[in-house]
Amino acid sequence: MARKGILTTDTPKAKTNKPPAPSSVPTPQRGAVGALQSSLSKLQENAVQDIDVSLIDDAGLEDRLGLDPAAQRQLIDSIKTYGQQVPVLLRPHPKTPQRFEIVYGRRRLAALRSLGLPVRAMIRQLDDHALVLAQGQENTARQDLSFIEKASFAAQLNALKYERQTIADALSIDLPMVSRMLKVGKSFDLEFLKLIGSAPGIGRDRWMALAKLFENKTAYTSVLNLTRTPDFALGSSDDRFEAAFKRAQKAGTTRKANAKMPDKPRALRTTKGQAIADIRTTSRGTTLTIPARTADGFDQWINANAETLMAELHARWTDAHAEKQ
Repeated sequence: MARKGILTTDTPKAKTNKPPAPSSVPTPQRGAVGALQSSLSKLQENAVQDIDVSLIDDAGLEDRLGLDPAAQRQLIDSIKTYGQQVPVLLRPHPKTPQRFEIVYGRRRLAALRSLGLPVRAMIRQLDDHALVLAQGQENTARQDLSFIEKASFAAQLNALKYERQTIADALSIDLPMVSRMLKVGKSFDLEFLKLIGSAPGIGRDRWMALAKLFENKTAYTSVLNLTRTPDFALGSSDDRFEAAFKRAQKAGTTRKANAKMPDKPRALRTTKGQAIADIRTTSRGTTLTIPARTADGFDQWINANAETLMAELHARWTDAHAEKQ
């Protein structure tokens, strides 16, 4: 039985005095220089700077369905009295040097623009994905977005092919709530929602009911016509929603009533006054009925000569229509 190691020779390798080959990978900065650079980067991201409002462009998604005039006036008065207390967040413009894009703080930016004042801002390097996350999470934390604004924000993210988990993270909600919000948000186009506004007093159930009413094209068209009237914009956002809801309900009720009340059939008679057929017109067309029990074979004759008779009638209608032109 061979003992372990008896067939191998472990000759120790000769030691060399050659220095190790230099690494091709650059050595990360350490010590005081690296720590200083890291600290300076963090300080720059968290430093609040005064930025000219004319250098700031919009970015991200539309999380606000218009600005409430009364609330905006209050914000302007507050900034006049106390100054801008909370900085906005900007990122360097990805395409235009020396310009910036707003990440969040649009109401404050609008107020400062109206006052002709620079904006106090933090500036951070953010890609588009990080931008929408920051935008959604900041607004959710402030708890001043209405249900429909969050639902619209979710629908916009979904249209840009963001994953549902990203939408959930941006709005700080769970996946089932994402599904419920998308069901509402995808039911309305953004331009219509801007006409209504944030509607802070209107919850999910009422918006879902309006979406159901809008399945009737007549109701949707009627509401759009309402939004074009001069008085529509005078009320509050909640008032505009209620006006739209009532108009949609009325249009839907009218259509149902009309559908349940078709025209009554009209009797067609011979020159001697004998009823030979009934004619009825509805939204679906015109129907001619010849009762077999009283037709005495007239119904069968009509059926046999229908093509010739209809061609003659259509030719007479064409001639009469041409004379009116």
